[in-house]
Amino acid sequence: MKRTVFSLLLFLLAMVARAQHISYIEDTKNWYYVYDEAGKKIGGLARSSIGELRGWGSDFFVAKYYSFYRIYDAKGKVLKAMNASDVGEIVGVSGNTITSRKGNWIYTWSKEGKKISAKIKN
Repeated sequence: MKRTVFSLLLFLLAMVARAQHISYIEDTKNWYYVYDEAGKKIGGLARSSIGELRGWGSDFFVAKYYSFYRIYDAKGKVLKAMNASDVGEIVGVSGNTITSRKGNWIYTWSKEGKKISAKIKN
């Protein structure tokens, strides 16, 4: 039993250690290049398949592709797609949250695409 728990703990620690964090996304004419905290290029993503970059957090980024916002992990895997008409305009991405404005409302979303809060702006 102890061996199983210890093995599981080691596995979880290894997974956390392998998680890559975004420090910068370079925007070129045709590509987005994602860099980690050590300045190492994690990967390149074609601008034509990503759309317009709207911002990034430590381990995710958001881009608008036609009428959808898509949330990606650091390696470029789509985590969630959200209809832009439901979200409004994304005004900021920071930490683990996304902030959008739709009419008189300000919404805060998690990096998983779940609505955290909705407040009317004064």
